[in-house]
Amino acid sequence: MASTVHSDSDDGMDAFMDKFKTQRYKNAFSENDWEEEFNKIPMFMKNAPEEIDPQKYPELACLQSIIHDEDRPPEEQAKSLKDEGNAYFKEKNYQKAVVAYTAGLKKKCADQDLNAVLLTNRAASHFYLGNMRSALNDAAAAKKLKPDHLKALIRGAQCCIELRHFSEAIQWCEDGLKVHPTDKKLRELRAAADKHKRAAERDARKAKAKEKKLHGEKEALLNAIKLYFEDEEKETLYRVDPEMSLLKILQHKRYFVKAGTPSFIVLVKGSSYCKQFLSGRKIHGL
Repeated sequence: MASTVHSDSDDGMDAFMDKFKTQRYKNAFSENDWEEEFNKIPMFMKNAPEEIDPQKYPELACLQSIIHDEDRPPEEQAKSLKDEGNAYFKEKNYQKAVVAYTAGLKKKCADQDLNAVLLTNRAASHFYLGNMRSALNDAAAAKKLKPDHLKALIRGAQCCIELRHFSEAIQWCEDGLKVHPTDKKLRELRAAADKHKRAAERDARKAKAKEKKLHGEKEALLNAIKLYFEDEEKETLYRVDPEMSLLKILQHKRYFVKAGTPSFIVLVKGSSYCKQFLSGRKIHGL
């Protein structure tokens, strides 16, 4: 009996397959545009269209209406929007991912684990968009909901490093290692933040020492010179304070600009030439 059924089944299949040799399947894709037609099916789409036209993408429009069905519980809506954001994230369309995750958070569902995931995923999207402060804020909000959320802890540390807040980055890593003591990524970020912090402190010390040196050289130079301008009509010199602004000097009633260029007399204090030049001249202060 079983043998007879098997034989009938084979005969039926042979007849069915023979039809493909003589008849074309009515709803089959054409050989010329099968890839384009395949790309209209949500399961096989490489990228989601910017605008969903129900006439062109009926299946996708139907799925979208299900996702945004306001009659469903907030948790279901938030989860659907999270999945939508994840799809955009995989396509590296981070701006649309942010929009989807934000819409999910606006549902204000009671599932704090889901809210933490939405915040962490939005933080990741902001991170890749270069919005480090927004990413850090989302990571901090996710950490507040779930202090042991590993991805939030890692993202917070990464944001702090990008913002050059190395001490804060170390603190994020320390908080993370308390609950995930063996996590390799947190250990790597902790080491990187510490290295950057020490380098930044070293650079700050060098910059401060350089500034101090330049200030000392400036003070030494100012103490070593005497600065004057000459009133040729009255054969008088006016001593100028080097710290005085050029505008204030130019506004002096006895200062005259010649050939469009302000000019001054600079002498080295204590030099024999300085003593010789000033000998017998009238000198006034400003």
